[in-house]
Amino acid sequence: MAQFLSDTEVAERILTHVDKGTTDRTDRVWQEPVDHYLSTERFAQEMEVFKKALTVVCPSAALKDIGSYISPTVAQTPLIVVRGKDGVVRAFKNACRHRGAQLVSGEGCTQAFVCPYHGWAYRLDGPLQSVPHEDGFPGLDKTQKGLVEVKTMEQGGLVFVQLHETDESDDALAGVSDLLSDDQHLLQSGQSVIDANWKVHLESFLEGYHIKYAHPETFYPYGYDNLNVVETCGRNARVTFPFRRIEKLKDVPAKSRTVDGKLTYVYHLFPNTLVTVLSNHTNIVVLSPVDLKHTAITVYQLTNRQGGADAVERAKRDASFVSDTGALEDIALVTSIQKSIESEANDVFTFGHFEGAITHFHRNLSGLLGDA
Repeated sequence: MAQFLSDTEVAERILTHVDKGTTDRTDRVWQEPVDHYLSTERFAQEMEVFKKALTVVCPSAALKDIGSYISPTVAQTPLIVVRGKDGVVRAFKNACRHRGAQLVSGEGCTQAFVCPYHGWAYRLDGPLQSVPHEDGFPGLDKTQKGLVEVKTMEQGGLVFVQLHETDESDDALAGVSDLLSDDQHLLQSGQSVIDANWKVHLESFLEGYHIKYAHPETFYPYGYDNLNVVETCGRNARVTFPFRRIEKLKDVPAKSRTVDGKLTYVYHLFPNTLVTVLSNHTNIVVLSPVDLKHTAITVYQLTNRQGGADAVERAKRDASFVSDTGALEDIALVTSIQKSIESEANDVFTFGHFEGAITHFHRNLSGLLGDA
């Protein structure tokens, strides 16, 4: 299966760019019709892509204990994702088989799922366990009324679900075999909703062309103006944002170079998940489209792998800086785009040679939607 460059190879490419004043470039300019951000028909088609895709719902660390669960919404479908008594993670549609009430909300830990409406109870692995006053349902076959299961997979420290099974898992998992490790500690998770189309927000993660102007006092003083390594792997991509301190590696033999603390990796796992590996913490960011104009953002913050004894404290400081500065600056710009997107100022959004990861995303999405 295809993989991204090694840390050593990335460092060499960055140092070459520093010496030459260059950056990675894509071979084409992409023009995305603005109507694709406004069309309800297009949005419905995108949700069909979500249903067929292997999409991330959380890191494995969020379901560490037996009975721990989350209740995400994928392609407008409420789910329960839970670690069973056998240690296996499973996903089910979050709907009681009696009258369809949602069994849980948020996250938690439980021994069974009990419907808050009439008390129908389900085991962690899905079967209907008990029905209050069961004699009121003559002929009820409990074996046929278990929770409706959805395909689930754990790989690279991440939990994926697939609402409609296809045979495209190899392409979906390209480059994600070892993104997270068992020694990474979950700091916290949270969810918010922003007033922007999910693609507009996604695009803000996938290029460094904006760093100097969007983050002049936060990210730019530590980084470069428009210097990135951009890689693609299947439908996925990775953008590397180097820090200026990577230049300390110039005189270090290539085999001895380590990039820890000297760059940020942003992995885009198609269609809607970002894994950002920063100096001292890792974020899992899941963008869940609510409708054309709103996106739910779920963020899981973890320590980095092999972080050492003070990994948690360093991760908390790092996460606080990013969350309170650059992340807010990006969201402000994203929501400003949404406010003007219906102004008819633009027929297309143009993504240039420095925005190759965005082009890769739109090319893949367009291909799945059958665009000419």
